[in-house]
Amino acid sequence: MFESFMNEPYPLRSMTLTGQGRVTSDPDVAVIRLGVQSSGTDLAVIQSQNAQISQSILDALQRMGITDIKTFQYTIDKIYDYENGTQIDRGYAVRNILEIKTGDMELIGEIIDTAVNAGANLVDLISFEMANPDLYYQQALNLAVMNAIEKARSISRNLGIQVDPIPRSIVENSSMIRPPQPFQREMAATPIVPGNVEIEAFVTAEFQY
Repeated sequence: MFESFMNEPYPLRSMTLTGQGRVTSDPDVAVIRLGVQSSGTDLAVIQSQNAQISQSILDALQRMGITDIKTFQYTIDKIYDYENGTQIDRGYAVRNILEIKTGDMELIGEIIDTAVNAGANLVDLISFEMANPDLYYQQALNLAVMNAIEKARSISRNLGIQVDPIPRSIVENSSMIRPPQPFQREMAATPIVPGNVEIEAFVTAEFQY
């Protein structure tokens, strides 16, 4: 019985570790949402005014050579105030938001100023993106796997054990894209500093020893 037991293979054990990879890059696409909000008591009049100003903004941007423009939001809301518990009708608010995309980071401030000079009174959002985020995510994913392998090697050295350097299994976890911080608007020639975009990937890897 003792001899049979000694001939049995040593049972394999496993360790499960997480890996994280991060890639930082400059954004190459800017998304700008801006437009016009008009208010008044005559809905037809304010709709017409809003449409005229919106068209002026489109014309001014197109003269700059900006072509990637679309309507992001168009809303008509009733406006009410309350005084001493009484509801007072203040008319309507018409809101027309355009979404503009550009790959020229140097034009962002000029786009905003041109739109404002043409009548825009809302700058709703500026965000920065990657035209090809999958390329950077694959790099981050490979770094995450290498991070898990380095953890396994470190633990094996510390415990004096032999770990199979090839993971038995790898599970891809959620990824994260961290955009730059929001811009700061100034009165004249608007300076925009995009900052960096961080793309992270996470994996869970199982190693045998």
